[in-house]
Amino acid sequence: MTTQVIVLNGGSSSGKSGIVRCLQAELPDPWLAAAIDAFVDALPASLRTSDAGIEFAEDGGVSVGPEFRKLEAAWREGVGAMVRAGARVIVDDVFLGGPASQEPWRRTLAGLDVLWVGVRCASAVAEARETARGDRPRGMAAAQAETVHRGVVYDLEVDTTHAESLACARTIAAHLT
Repeated sequence: MTTQVIVLNGGSSSGKSGIVRCLQAELPDPWLAAAIDAFVDALPASLRTSDAGIEFAEDGGVSVGPEFRKLEAAWREGVGAMVRAGARVIVDDVFLGGPASQEPWRRTLAGLDVLWVGVRCASAVAEARETARGDRPRGMAAAQAETVHRGVVYDLEVDTTHAESLACARTIAAHLT
């Protein structure tokens, strides 16, 4: 079987989106991107400022409620359905709950050939990127840099602290079957 899904997990501003774009450019077959940021952007505004949806604290903390979880589960199932229908997909996610966030993906993608990739970045570098972006609450990158990886099992890890997105994408591509 050949790899059908690449799941990238890393904290905010770790470089996942850049790696996704590079993978799409480097891989010979077309791959769709399924990013948690796109899912959040697709939520109605009322769920982006509510304890039922997702809330971003001033210190960079993120909390999610029951309506978010319900819709996130549907989104995940939709990604699985796309793969089962023949699409190859690169998932860009942030496992806020560590292994508890990875497990629903494992269930959804059961029976598929998945490459699990941890995208690491030193906290200070991620914080600098966060500041330069200006579209995230300050402190989110630092809060997530290590916590999203605790207890998560990967096939491969890349580190964007000193490596460019293209180099990380090529490392990932070399691990595809």
